[in-house]
Amino acid sequence: MSKTVLEGLRILNLAEQYPGPYATLILSDLGADVINIERPNGGDPSRQFKAFYESLNRNKRSLAVDLKCEKGKKVFFDLARNADVIIEGYRPGVAKKLGISYEEVFAVNEQIVYASVTGFGQEGPYKSRPAHDISYQAISGMLYKQADNGIPSLFSKLTIGDLSSGMFTVIGILSALLLRNQAGKGSYVDISMTDGLVSWMTTDLFAVINNLGKPGLPDEPGFEIYRTQDGKLISLSIAHEDWFWADFCHKAGLKQFSMLKGEERRTRFSELKEIVAQAISTKTQKEWEEIFGNSIPYGSVLSLDEVPNDPQIKHRKMFVEVPPLGGHPSRTHIRQPLQFRGYQTLPKRHSPKLGENSREILSSIGYSEDEIEHLLINKICYEEPSK
Repeated sequence: MSKTVLEGLRILNLAEQYPGPYATLILSDLGADVINIERPNGGDPSRQFKAFYESLNRNKRSLAVDLKCEKGKKVFFDLARNADVIIEGYRPGVAKKLGISYEEVFAVNEQIVYASVTGFGQEGPYKSRPAHDISYQAISGMLYKQADNGIPSLFSKLTIGDLSSGMFTVIGILSALLLRNQAGKGSYVDISMTDGLVSWMTTDLFAVINNLGKPGLPDEPGFEIYRTQDGKLISLSIAHEDWFWADFCHKAGLKQFSMLKGEERRTRFSELKEIVAQAISTKTQKEWEEIFGNSIPYGSVLSLDEVPNDPQIKHRKMFVEVPPLGGHPSRTHIRQPLQFRGYQTLPKRHSPKLGENSREILSSIGYSEDEIEHLLINKICYEEPSK
């Protein structure tokens, strides 16, 4: 079997629902041993959404332990002493209240990288405010068009703050691990979901705060989604390139517009958008795919059912089947995108049942069978019964 990129790295994940699980999905696919530390009564709240939970938690192990009691806390610290990374997603102050804050873990393990993922970060007037993704998007300026229009129009249901903070968490952890190699000790990483979205709004915010004109790039008729003859959709992604526009016009029967330069196209945006829409509506999606080939920037707008059968996606082997194992049915997972030559970066284990690995994890850190039974009988730890 090929080696993994992060082989030997142990991560304790206390961050639930989306950002922490997405970050550790990437890290576990890269070979880290990720242990989800879950509450015995129900575990991660996202378990109520079966497909959502399973999609994010493959390759991980589950230890269900009550951190509000001393014996449960002892289990946590017995693990933390030899862990490399801890990720938590509590609101600021909660980890300290539980007695598992960075300072308390650092006292027993100076090598620890401790990452906190929160909505607003560890400091500031909003730090204790409860919120979810759409509110972080709102405050970051990501919904500025709705603000400008005063209309609560449609917005992307993709939870961008969760996903971006998950990726920033990975960047922060890997940077802190590199820093540990240089400084000889671990460090604390503060990840704010709102800060991440503000960063993603860099080009728009920079223009506004420096009085350099309107945010973003001007509308371009070659950068739109159009409806085809068969009622399907196709995207053009000619951002500003005159040569792509000229080639598109020749292929779309619009030769008379092929010499228009970017500035004129943007000035005549509304007029040209209607003209392009009319041209695209004369042929089917499949016909345009054959006409555009590999010379025009475009992409057919696919449904979720169609994505797995797209030839590019299939060639890149983005969908990986994990066969039945340990009472889990076969599942097809979407792999994380990083590929390293000579190293394995694929899903290979199913998402764990609540506390599925409690016994093996406790045994691996020196707990006897009697001690494990005591923890389970007294509901300090938990394992979901086998069916």
